[in-house]
Amino acid sequence: MSAPALLRAAHVPDESIVEGTRVLRRLPEGARPLPYTLFSLRPLGRVIGAEITGVDLAGPLTGPVRAELNRALLEWKVLFFRDQDITSAQQRAFARHWGELETNPLLPAGDTDEVTRFSRSATMPAFENIWHTDVTFRPSPALGSVLRLVKVPSLGGDTMWADMAAAYDNLPADVRERITGLRAVHDFVPGFARFTDPGLLAARQAEFPPVEHPVVRTHPGTGRRTLFVNPAFTTHIVGLDRDESDALLRLLFAQAHVPEFQVRFTWTENAVAFWDNRATQHYAVNDYAPEARIAERVAIAGDRPF
Repeated sequence: MSAPALLRAAHVPDESIVEGTRVLRRLPEGARPLPYTLFSLRPLGRVIGAEITGVDLAGPLTGPVRAELNRALLEWKVLFFRDQDITSAQQRAFARHWGELETNPLLPAGDTDEVTRFSRSATMPAFENIWHTDVTFRPSPALGSVLRLVKVPSLGGDTMWADMAAAYDNLPADVRERITGLRAVHDFVPGFARFTDPGLLAARQAEFPPVEHPVVRTHPGTGRRTLFVNPAFTTHIVGLDRDESDALLRLLFAQAHVPEFQVRFTWTENAVAFWDNRATQHYAVNDYAPEARIAERVAIAGDRPF
């Protein structure tokens, strides 16, 4: 089927988003929300994003607090903590409650290889202002990330996240049927070519060859289906001709742009964000020049999508 015919069959115009009522389901079907008893949680969006108070990230977590935070992460997909005056070592220790940390030799490191340091200003422009899921070019992309702002601009520099389970739920039924079982190729080159020396790109291609992932992955913690393609790293859908693949990917990429599936966070000094990389995409808003914005991120090693 040609790309236009595919989209007509799905009742979706090329490169558009279906208007109308959204299905905004935060939890797996049939699950009931439970109270949080060890900290306070304030929702920032209908399906994604919650602010946590009553947890000190500088110290170790007890087992019950860690378990309740994990439940909050699975329910809200991204958690925000304000007024956390922590060190890089304490940030890493917090993230290790969810697993081993991964390194990313393609990005500048902080005080250790496990820390990625994003230092952006008028002379060092941002490149994260594209909807993406981190490191999907790896066979086992990150489980999640913990981001700490070292320097906050006086205006701008927000980060946005999108719930990719809601994005999947709201696809037309025939599009969901069409993409069931499809696989897509993910490659680091398109995402890094904008800011990386061509020689370094070529040198890293043997270390990070293209990989295939399902277009729709099943979240290992919730069982929900999440849309798992993104414009930074997904190049094409296996088995489709280029025109049909491009048209279908444009449609799927557009789902992250729906405001009802998003939360937007305005950073303050000593704020920390912790997100589920298996369930979200994110976008760093590049509107703070000529001021600087400095952030440090640690990523938790994940598993192979299925």
